Amino acid sequence: MEGDMQAQEIFAILHKWGIHTLGQLAALDKQQLGARLGPEAVRMWERANGQSNRLLKLVRPPESFEERFEFENEIETAEPLLFILRRFLEQLAVRLRAIYLIAKELTLQITFANEQVYERVFKIPEPTNDVDLLFRMLQTHLENFKSEYPIVAVALSAQPIKPAREQFGLFETTLRNPHQLSETLARLSALLGADRVGTPVLEETHRPDAFRMEPFAWEVGAIDLNRPQRTAFLKLALRRFRPAVSASVLVDGDTPAHLRSAEICGKVIEQQGPYLISGNWWGEKSWARAEWDVQLESGDLVRVHEAERTWKVDGIYD
Repeated sequence: MEGDMQAQEIFAILHKWGIHTLGQLAALDKQQLGARLGPEAVRMWERANGQSNRLLKLVRPPESFEERFEFENEIETAEPLLFILRRFLEQLAVRLRAIYLIAKELTLQITFANEQVYERVFKIPEPTNDVDLLFRMLQTHLENFKSEYPIVAVALSAQPIKPAREQFGLFETTLRNPHQLSETLARLSALLGADRVGTPVLEETHRPDAFRMEPFAWEVGAIDLNRPQRTAFLKLALRRFRPAVSASVLVDGDTPAHLRSAEICGKVIEQQGPYLISGNWWGEKSWARAEWDVQLESGDLVRVHEAERTWKVDGIYD
């Protein structure tokens, strides 16, 4: 700021001297100019005479791998959309190869006539620039894609990454074809819904068989070889019915005496229970149940439970 004020003062003095062009400034004596107006005027004189050197500050703009297209007419079928996406992938692949990068993630955005935007992120199991593989991933997702409104615009962006080189050990294995697994998961998601395909994760509750589905993760965490291993104990395994099977239970006093269901039935000769469990009593999703382990005269050991005066068979012990 101080330098700018000093330059303005020098310009005002030069204008009073009748100096209005660079040629007039260059014609002045350098030593006398510096003695009268100081070092800042000398730097101006050097720039006017081409004697000043200034290093260029190179700024590399951030790379953006995104393609966007707005349709002149609204489209209601998948063919024009797939045609444009194929062109997008070809252009993105060329730009990525030019700087020795590959795509690790694709983001698809579809804009509808009602100005709503649909966005879907595609995790690529093994980063690649193979147009056919990437296009098949998009095509599989769009096969069962439906919308109430026509499409007016589409955009596709790629998240780049440097190619990874990994040498596996003699006894290490990897997926034979990660892209085929990705395509299979995409087809399952299209048929069943994205919330029903993934990795089951137990919820933080004591409710039996309570779990949620999380998106399938390609990265496998490192194994800590120093971590102490759990000792295996011989236990009975419960082969659960999903969903639990409805049953009719004859109760003698407070204990089940006879069981009848579509999967298994018989007289109860021994039982253990009830095991009373409950949870979420503070919210609308509160639950409570009484569980029994019963042995039938056939020798089968069965887990049953009662909730809201309804009996169900959870499974059979192997």
